[in-house]
Amino acid sequence: MKLFGTDGVRGKAGEFLTPFLALKLAMAFGNTIEKKSGKILVGKDTRRSGYMIENAIVSGLTAVGFDVIQIGPMPTPAVAFLTEDMRCDAGIMISASHNPYYDNGIKFFDAFGNKLSEDIEAKIEDKYFNNGCELKIEKEIGKSKRIDDVIGRYIVHIKQTFPKHLSLNGIRIVLDTANGASYKVAPTIFSELGADVITINNNPNGFNINLNAGAMHPEILAQKVKEYRADIGFAFDGDADRLVVVDEKGNVVNGDHLISALAFYLFKKGMLKNNALAVTVMSNGALEDFLKEFGIKVYRSKVGDKYVLEEMKKHNLNFGGEQSGHIIFSDFAKTGDGLVSALLTMAYLLDCNKKASEAFRLFSLYPQVQTNIVVSEKVPFENIKGAKEILGEVEKEGYRHLVRYSGTENKLRLLVEGKDQKRAKELLDKLTKFFKSRLV
Repeated sequence: MKLFGTDGVRGKAGEFLTPFLALKLAMAFGNTIEKKSGKILVGKDTRRSGYMIENAIVSGLTAVGFDVIQIGPMPTPAVAFLTEDMRCDAGIMISASHNPYYDNGIKFFDAFGNKLSEDIEAKIEDKYFNNGCELKIEKEIGKSKRIDDVIGRYIVHIKQTFPKHLSLNGIRIVLDTANGASYKVAPTIFSELGADVITINNNPNGFNINLNAGAMHPEILAQKVKEYRADIGFAFDGDADRLVVVDEKGNVVNGDHLISALAFYLFKKGMLKNNALAVTVMSNGALEDFLKEFGIKVYRSKVGDKYVLEEMKKHNLNFGGEQSGHIIFSDFAKTGDGLVSALLTMAYLLDCNKKASEAFRLFSLYPQVQTNIVVSEKVPFENIKGAKEILGEVEKEGYRHLVRYSGTENKLRLLVEGKDQKRAKELLDKLTKFFKSRLV
């Protein structure tokens, strides 16, 4: 792929992601998807460059005959939900997620709110690079309109994920909305459910999204949780598809601890489909071993929430996630949804009747050691003589390894995990020496 990465198209706004690219990409997209209702939903986060890119996308889509519904700043999962709910042919979210304000991105959804397959992305790129776009004329040209009241639909939908017999009355929650897309919807939802809500970083100005805030900087939230003596804190990223949890003592909850606790909760309630879940290759092996004790199977995917979802579909599952905070509960969301995850977390805490500092420590994580090697060329592993053998030696000792190239940089990422940290470090050093001799 030349344009698409693991989560749409992303880059520096005005440099890589120009209005010209957005216009042409929107035209290619419109010429690729099946036209039924003739409507496409477009949302965005709070970045200043969103205005520029949104206008270009609207121009491109109307030029190829689609009517566009613009809903303004909304979380990415809200765009996925509303695309299906409003019977649109597709949805587009303008966001660079957790990246700084000067980046932006374009995420695409099909009519059912699913992220696009790599096959569809390849077809879009083919039309983009080979001028395969057909423009409409006369009465076939599309139109656009802005709707500002769809937030209510999403709020109603999200609140339905929280058990009706439960209430958040008497619970103090600090929310960090990262000056992003959830700055309105998140405090509204938790307030309506009865919580005592304190919201920070909820004054977007176009340039402060994710700036020392949100899921990428949970230390700010941790301070506020302790300061306000809150029961728990939730941090979202710029487009609210990711969640980071802070307990009442100001400790950041490890992503694997959070996923395993929620999976265990769903399992106990008979809501974990096929008694299994999907995680990425980055998740700690202790998660897998803990859940195995209860007969819960763990499947692993490549890094990226769309790959987690693919694994979930492959095995007919309804739950999965990444340790970074992208958690998918597909009974309610087709993509990672920080708000759904936060409400599921509260349901779990109320059910087990424990403080957050106690509720997520179900097991101890295995030690992990990792490093990066700058490489001149990303040589396929099957072409590296001796690679299979040395990795096999690591596995024979009962240690888990992860060796992969970065998707954005000329780097080889190495990780070794096992019960003894000293031995894990020795094995990592051995792998590092080997791959440096072959790739540097």
